[in-house]
Amino acid sequence: MTTVPGRRSSTFTRLLRHGFIDPSAAEQLLDLNVFASVRSDPVLLEALGATADPDLALRGLVRIVEAEDEGERQVLLDTLVTAKPLRDRLLGVLGASEALGDHLARHPRDWQALVTYEAVDLHPGVAEFERGLAEAVDPDSLRVAYRRCLLTLAARDVCGTTDLAQTAAELADLATATLRAALTIARTAAPEDAAQCRLAVVAMGKCGGRELNYVSDVDVIFVGEARDGVDETKAMQAATRLAAHMMRICSETTVEGTIWEVDANLRPEGRNGPLVRTLSSHLAYYQRWAKTWEFQALLKARAVAGDPGLGAEYVEAVSPLVWGAADRENFVPDVQKMRRRVVDNIPVDRIERELKLGPGGLRDVEFAVQLLQLVHGRSDASLHSGSTLKALRALAEGGYVGRADAAQLDEAYRFLRSMEHRIQLYRLRRTHLVPEDEADLRRLGRSLGMRTDPVTELNKAWKRHASVVRRLHEKIFYRPLLDAVAQLAPAESRLSAKAAAIRLEALGYADPAAALRHLEALSSGVSRKAAIQRTLLPVLLGWFADSADPDAGLLGFRKVSDALGKTPWYLRLLRDEGAAAENLARVLSAGRLAPDLLMRAPEAVAILGDPEGLTPRTRAHLEQEVLAAVGRAGDAESAVAVVRGVRRRELFRTTAADLIDSYGTEDNPAEQDHGALVDRVGSAVSDLNAATVAGALRAAVRARWGDTLPTRFAVIGMGRFGGHELSYGSDADVLFVHRPREGVSDEEAARAANTVVGEMRRLLQLPTADPPLLIDADLRPEGKSGPLVRTLKSYEAYYRRWSLAWESQALLRAEPVAGDEDLGRDFIELVDPLRYPVEGLGEDAVREIRRLKARMESERMPRGADPTLHTKLGRGGLSDVEWTVQLMQMQHGWAEPGLRTTRTREALAAACAAELIPAEDAQTLDEAWVLATRVRNAVMLVRGRPGDTFPSDPREVAAVGRYLGYEPGHVGDMLDDYRRITRRARAVVEERFYGATS
Repeated sequence: MTTVPGRRSSTFTRLLRHGFIDPSAAEQLLDLNVFASVRSDPVLLEALGATADPDLALRGLVRIVEAEDEGERQVLLDTLVTAKPLRDRLLGVLGASEALGDHLARHPRDWQALVTYEAVDLHPGVAEFERGLAEAVDPDSLRVAYRRCLLTLAARDVCGTTDLAQTAAELADLATATLRAALTIARTAAPEDAAQCRLAVVAMGKCGGRELNYVSDVDVIFVGEARDGVDETKAMQAATRLAAHMMRICSETTVEGTIWEVDANLRPEGRNGPLVRTLSSHLAYYQRWAKTWEFQALLKARAVAGDPGLGAEYVEAVSPLVWGAADRENFVPDVQKMRRRVVDNIPVDRIERELKLGPGGLRDVEFAVQLLQLVHGRSDASLHSGSTLKALRALAEGGYVGRADAAQLDEAYRFLRSMEHRIQLYRLRRTHLVPEDEADLRRLGRSLGMRTDPVTELNKAWKRHASVVRRLHEKIFYRPLLDAVAQLAPAESRLSAKAAAIRLEALGYADPAAALRHLEALSSGVSRKAAIQRTLLPVLLGWFADSADPDAGLLGFRKVSDALGKTPWYLRLLRDEGAAAENLARVLSAGRLAPDLLMRAPEAVAILGDPEGLTPRTRAHLEQEVLAAVGRAGDAESAVAVVRGVRRRELFRTTAADLIDSYGTEDNPAEQDHGALVDRVGSAVSDLNAATVAGALRAAVRARWGDTLPTRFAVIGMGRFGGHELSYGSDADVLFVHRPREGVSDEEAARAANTVVGEMRRLLQLPTADPPLLIDADLRPEGKSGPLVRTLKSYEAYYRRWSLAWESQALLRAEPVAGDEDLGRDFIELVDPLRYPVEGLGEDAVREIRRLKARMESERMPRGADPTLHTKLGRGGLSDVEWTVQLMQMQHGWAEPGLRTTRTREALAAACAAELIPAEDAQTLDEAWVLATRVRNAVMLVRGRPGDTFPSDPREVAAVGRYLGYEPGHVGDMLDDYRRITRRARAVVEERFYGATS
């Protein structure tokens, strides 16, 4: 074709209009002599333009035509322009699959397989595919025959002759025929092995469910039996050789490529188990050792090759085990574990392109359907299907899934599977990643019928369907539960009360009847409130079920809803603020402490919807608020009531933030820096307790003396309080110090100081709805026998004359928390030489400290407590780590400024920086201290009362495990990890504390 220089030819323009990306290259190809007879025929150009990738289709056609003999070449071209079925099929395949174009270039005569267009050809089954593979006698010829069959199958798919479900079923039928052909080749190669055994091949996974992909591992299980008169061991060896050979025939790469991997890892014991077992061996394993996921896999088991009688026996024998899996002891924790999407192993840059495992992916639909089958299939045989789409339809017809939800999931699943098929078809590679390249996306979009703006249309449709799956894959578990109790006008089949109870029990609810009553109370009726609840509850129920105590979560939600149901903002907050509902679900179902705090003032739920609501308030901010409240109050009791209310609100804020950070949410993963979690809690609780003490002090003074107490007064925080390391259940350890004002007698000052202390303690322990704050002054000089409050001079005289080693050690945590700031600083100046003695401790003092520690270990451990699990006094626990760190502070604090801190972790880091302890030992101690502190926090959060060891109640200890990041069913791992970490810490303590000499 010749054109005027600078002007594009009419062919170029037509090619551009027909969807060619590179019209110049296409024009050159059409100018080849081989196309002389057809290049001017308009039907060819139109047919190329109708394909997913016209450029790819034309290049593929050129390769076939050039590979043909001259005589056959013209037959192909003549048939191409005269027979529309062939034209659509051949060009459609070439425009969608580079790999099948390669096959046709190697085997150009195979285009003739696309000519046939009879009724049986439209929907072939296993028998037709077996005839297509019948001439295969070795791996190479089997591959060629397989690709020829696949060519016809793909042609029907891209031309729309078959839909997604039919294509997937045909791919499974072709796989069945291929397995049979491969087994025949293996038997022919080893007739002596074939004579010794019966061997059945059972398809699993997508092949078993007749919903296979273009390129997917074909999952199988092998069952063998000895033939009459043959020793079983020899028969199993023969069967294993046959099975292994069959797998190699399909999986190995030859000059004709490969077919697909045959994967037998779903067999009992996985890769570690024998490849072939007898039927009785299979059953023995499943009855004794199998896990829930193995029964989920068996749901799709289907005998496909080998001995048909043996295969049928296997399927019949395992079927009752599959449908009875929901009755197994560990079904609920297994389900809770399985319900979490396993995306940890997907690289971050790929997760958004994952069609199968990513959020809103195919696995979400498949898992949801399979789980509902296991739960309800034990009493409803209509659900016994290996096909996802058929099972979804049966679930909807039985009322187990809402019809509208099922229809949306069906549509989304079909679209996502179609995307997956076309992505794999292009190069016949096993992948579930959506491509990033513009040309690949364009081909993919066009292959799905999107022609105006294929890339934009594809991305929009993909995101829409993935969003539907994300939204519905959890809701389909729970929405029918509401339909069962909501008492609305009947519109479709509903879940029966019995089926609803079964489902709740399977999802971890210990009292399904009570749960159904709560759902009925929350969602019944036609009010706007009930309508919003019906929208919220399906999601909330899923979050509750993701916890260790779903029943408590649902009960708590009902209580909060009853308390706040009439307020205009509550349900609107949960509905419209994305994080609020999930945060509330986590808080209500993780234990007793946070819900108890919330129930005392339910309006605090607003904190959960505020982006800044979970950030702890600073001590200065809290003190300003409580002192202002005290100033407005009419008397001390009402003043401290407000102060304690502030403390309760801030405790709720802190517990909520801790739980949400520890559990993680759908948008924000769990905090991995556990030390940061501990530090945040310790600082927050210490700050709010300091503000509370400051408020109580101000209230006590104002009630009797107005603005000025006759003596200057300060509260010194001790122990974990002074160390900013308070846990939720800690008392406030303090010392009280005063200094008479000028002109005030010592007696009057002492009376005033003691009166203030007594009044503070009374006010903070008054019986109210708010939790009390217990003031513990037992670390004062002379302990309980000594005066409750002393002047600074009295402290100085005592410490100069009588101070013991343990008192100096206790002063390492001393820090002013309330009252007169100047007096507080003076107290610290007084005690610094005691806690950081110049030149460190003498040998006698070190021996005394070690002796005290050893005595405490032997005398103070509670009777019957497990010393390997006691967080405070146990091996490698808090006491071990703290005494080791404090010994280093007292020995070296005079010379190392970094050690002069009241905080354990800060002091340990400073000791490591000063090379007083190796980094590895410091890390070991820090890990143990953080873990022990988190366990104490967890026990308080879960039980609502403090404890120094793991709970004995199974549900409570499971909740502690969830807080610490352990999946359901892994309590044993948690306890083992605790013992291991603290055992290593104790070894460091033995060396650094008991073995140190300086």
